[in-house]
Amino acid sequence: MQVKIDPSWAKHLAGEFEKEYFAELASFVKKEYEDGAVYPAPKNIFRAFDLCPFENVKVVILGQDPYHGARQANGLAFAVDEKEAVPPSLQNIYKEIADDCGLPFEALAKKGDLTRWAEQGVLLLNATLTVRAHSAGSHQGKGWEQFTDAAIKALSEERAGLVFMLWGNYAKAKGAHIDRSKHLVLEAPHPSPFSAASGFFGCKHFSKTNEYLVSHNETPIDWL
Repeated sequence: MQVKIDPSWAKHLAGEFEKEYFAELASFVKKEYEDGAVYPAPKNIFRAFDLCPFENVKVVILGQDPYHGARQANGLAFAVDEKEAVPPSLQNIYKEIADDCGLPFEALAKKGDLTRWAEQGVLLLNATLTVRAHSAGSHQGKGWEQFTDAAIKALSEERAGLVFMLWGNYAKAKGAHIDRSKHLVLEAPHPSPFSAASGFFGCKHFSKTNEYLVSHNETPIDWL
């Protein structure tokens, strides 16, 4: 089947599009959009890949599901459209960045969209790329996880010197097959208000990421 995704990713994931699970997934997602509200908008399903081509990836931040409220999900993990209120998990991410990197929280907290990170090489990848409105996890177990696992595997095997940020048990499990001899893997509790205080705050992942990138002759990420 034909999928509209950045050409660099299309090359590395072409085999997935021909597999039976992906055909079943595509049929399921198409029907879900026809039957009711699904997020993000169809044009944004592969936005994380489109904004961050395969060769440009420096950092991978793994999320779980898109936000399931109206006008929130925009195809980037943890992000919302600029005009939307900053969600609690992203606020906590910003609190950690402010403390870790000495950046002004007030300026960070005005920015719900994370396009600026993606364009610098941060792949903001949800494990599941679509969700039914007001129904968290509704598109889990339909094939998206296999597809995003293939993307992570391709990065692990074909690139070197990347940073993977795995927050929470779900992300840690999804990162089990990353080659840690070639990449930096940073793990912490999820930035959700339910768990951020148990180790996400103080993890210093953002400064550690930039130190690693600089040590590999890469430009650090401007988190602001």
